[in-house]
Amino acid sequence: MSRLSLSDIYRIAVPGDPRLRPDGNTVAYTVTTADRESDENRSEIWLVAAGDAPRRLTGGPHDSSPRWSPDGRSLAFLRPVDGKPQLHLLPMEGGEPRVLTAASLGAGPAVWSPDGRSIAYSAPCGEVDPHAPVVADSLEYKADGTGLLRGLTLHVFVVDVETGETRQVTSGDFFAGEPSWSPDGRRLAFTANMEADRDLVAGGAVYAVDASGGEPERLTGADVICGGAWWLGERLLVVGNAGDPVGHARMFELGPDGLVEIKTGLDRNIMVGAPGYPGAVPQQVGDELIFCARDAGCTHIYRAPGEKIVGGDQVVSGVSAAGGRIAYVASTPYSVGDVYLADLDALPDDTAATRLTDYALHDVELFTPKRRTFTAPDGTPVEGFVLRDETLTGPGPLLLDAHGGPHNAWAPVFDGAHLYHQVLAARGWTVLTVNPRASDGYGEAFYTAAVGAWGIADTGDFLNPIDELVDEGIADPERLAVTGYSYGGYMSCWLPTQTGRFKAAIPGGCVSDLVSMAGTSDAGHLLKAYECRGDITAQSPMTHVAQVTTPTLLLHGDADDRCPVGQAEQWFAALREQGVPVRLVRYPGGSHLFILNGRPSHRVDYNERIVEWLQQWIPVAGTPVSPS
Repeated sequence: MSRLSLSDIYRIAVPGDPRLRPDGNTVAYTVTTADRESDENRSEIWLVAAGDAPRRLTGGPHDSSPRWSPDGRSLAFLRPVDGKPQLHLLPMEGGEPRVLTAASLGAGPAVWSPDGRSIAYSAPCGEVDPHAPVVADSLEYKADGTGLLRGLTLHVFVVDVETGETRQVTSGDFFAGEPSWSPDGRRLAFTANMEADRDLVAGGAVYAVDASGGEPERLTGADVICGGAWWLGERLLVVGNAGDPVGHARMFELGPDGLVEIKTGLDRNIMVGAPGYPGAVPQQVGDELIFCARDAGCTHIYRAPGEKIVGGDQVVSGVSAAGGRIAYVASTPYSVGDVYLADLDALPDDTAATRLTDYALHDVELFTPKRRTFTAPDGTPVEGFVLRDETLTGPGPLLLDAHGGPHNAWAPVFDGAHLYHQVLAARGWTVLTVNPRASDGYGEAFYTAAVGAWGIADTGDFLNPIDELVDEGIADPERLAVTGYSYGGYMSCWLPTQTGRFKAAIPGGCVSDLVSMAGTSDAGHLLKAYECRGDITAQSPMTHVAQVTTPTLLLHGDADDRCPVGQAEQWFAALREQGVPVRLVRYPGGSHLFILNGRPSHRVDYNERIVEWLQQWIPVAGTPVSPS
């Protein structure tokens, strides 16, 4: 067997968004691949059932969001028409898919009514003139991945399945979240922030509106910042934050007396799923509530109140329930993801789940991360993962990779985005990934421990594990490097201001100056007000840039509105003026998440440049320069 190469990105197939047919026997799911010739990411919809081989249902190239009708006879999904995603309806008894919507700016995923006669969805509204002046009266005028909003809003629509007749249900100056039908099919619930100064204050409430349209009714107060609402049978379930937006998301049930928290007994964050953040929307199975939460970096499935039913070294990124069963997608140390099916009554038996797919690269031998617990300077346990060739002896070069967020986490599973980890391990490197203070999966006190103290609170959480690996003879203290993306990019700027021990640094999607970040990021003010509250100058790498001597490679998406490219430009200019070896690479059209969903060529290039920069400044004897 061979080792992984960066060109394997074109062979990796990533399953996602599993949807269990109402009879509980068949799973529809998406498969995403990178196409070298077109330099784009392709997505198709596949079907699989226990005992059968997976089969492709749609040919793509950009099909997504499969959603079963209540009777299981039709599958709604999204496919572009003239470049805009539109809902299509595929009869499962045979025939071609029918275009159901003609939304001017595209439609969102289908939400079927209980009787199957209507579909609700969210869609952007407004008229976009790319040449018109952009007038902003609010900080909410741009969004990463979309760019300048130009007055766009997001609203709820309902389309008649038989006729295609569509009506707009909500309107106004707000962004409506994905709708959910009441059990009688008469109302739709959604979350929105309708406050006049919503750009200045974190917020979100649950609203309900008549399915035929009208004025939305606010159902929740200001005590919970609501991020999502779903009718699960007769109960209206809400996930949100109690009071402070920086903290664990919790589950609530909306009853006659308002929101009542569903106590899980877990000091863990509820994960509903988002780009870069695994998890799934809570599900109701009979009388049982199923949800996802993060534990020690992994994302697992729980049965309320707090029984773990799917655990281990897995990261769950989608769950669907029907017919007393659950289908889910999980990545493991050997696969970026596979589809599993299990009878709920049989869980948490480790043998209860049946793996329905096999997307592992069987001709590639992977290195697997080893879980470690390190000790921070104040005695706090800090978990990390060490990836290396265990057959090697003696100290070698080490790369510290810091995750983003900062409220995210590394997990001991195969990572299809950071392929350079495997390539470097094959070349004699040790790759250290650490979950420092602010990481998710270790309790709320740990989660909030770096609020107002970026860099200040967590520097030792990164450096002490390196010291331990040096003391153990694994890491060579003269051959250390640091990289990371987003908050990890921030740390890749910050750590070289605190120590000269790193011989190379590679900040990706970085933050270098929290002062300018507050006025230029699409989330800058809220970041300043809630996450970096206090002295943001002291927490800014730019304040301490004069101390940096580390050769630095900056990698940044040109269309990044979350961590604007000016953050990299400032760091590049400052280091260049100081005579520090520095290089800036900008990826045209790349949003903040381009390393996950951007052009395949850009993602390959990102990985290649990391390997090349490390080999330039920290060469390993006997290894070629070309990373692939």
